[in-house]
Amino acid sequence: MDFSVIVCTYNRANNLPRCLGALARQKGTEGIAWEVVVVDNNSNDDTPAMVERLARELPITIRYARETQQGLNYARNTGMRASRGTYFSYVDDDIEVSPDWLASLYRNFIANDADAVGGRIHLDPSITLPKWIQDDATKGFLGFQDFGDEPFRMDGKRRYPYGGNMAFNRRVVDRIGYFNPLLGRKGEGKKRSELFKGAETDYFHRLTDAGEARIFYEPNAIVYHQVQPFQLEKKYFRTIHSNAGYQRAFYDTSEFPHTLFGVPRYLYPMLLSNIGKYLRQLIVKGPDTAFRQQMTVGHMVGTMLGYHRRPPREKGQ
Repeated sequence: MDFSVIVCTYNRANNLPRCLGALARQKGTEGIAWEVVVVDNNSNDDTPAMVERLARELPITIRYARETQQGLNYARNTGMRASRGTYFSYVDDDIEVSPDWLASLYRNFIANDADAVGGRIHLDPSITLPKWIQDDATKGFLGFQDFGDEPFRMDGKRRYPYGGNMAFNRRVVDRIGYFNPLLGRKGEGKKRSELFKGAETDYFHRLTDAGEARIFYEPNAIVYHQVQPFQLEKKYFRTIHSNAGYQRAFYDTSEFPHTLFGVPRYLYPMLLSNIGKYLRQLIVKGPDTAFRQQMTVGHMVGTMLGYHRRPPREKGQ
């Protein structure tokens, strides 16, 4: 088997016809032996029946796997184990791939002997974004990623593929293992306790730290993200940014010589400075323009709370 497409899903049976239907319309795959593995992350809707129906109706190989432990990374790891391709990619259940997507990824792997390849993630053009979500950096929190029209090698630290459009050579699993199940989204991502990111960041950092990592950007591998209505609310952005700071600090193994309530002392004046920047922007430019700075303040508050709640370390750790 040359290539596996892993679709992790939870309670979105109605999304699967669009997602898998786009995969069935792939072009240029002659000579590529490929499959789709749908990983059901313990859904309680009609996901099993929907996958069974689509496997009968669509002219592609679709297999079903179930992961009962809730969490995106548990599902991703199950997909790794269940898939058979030399190369495997991840597609979220709210993603629609372009017709040349699979062939473009596959060609990049072959041409560059790549460890990982990622492409563009565009937002569904039918979605109308609020006026405070316009720049690419803010859209990135909705999964948007576009580095332009030219392919290049990514460094794996500052630039790496996002989870909605990333693919790996199976040798990467032998090198660094599986995704960390403690990280990443749980459930539908609607509650604060479910809305965590950072899983692919951790994975690409580990891959880079393990030695020379051949990670490439493929501009012709384009997917479209179907943004959910709750993801267009400011509450979602505040939560995701705060949780990102909390998660990073909670699992940070660094030791700091000067702390207060477990929090590195240098973070306190940084927080006050960022609050001041937010208040100035709020007064001068208004709430929509100042919102990005408000997200920064939330990230810092989450970081400090994560350090405060970080489990104590024994001496020598």
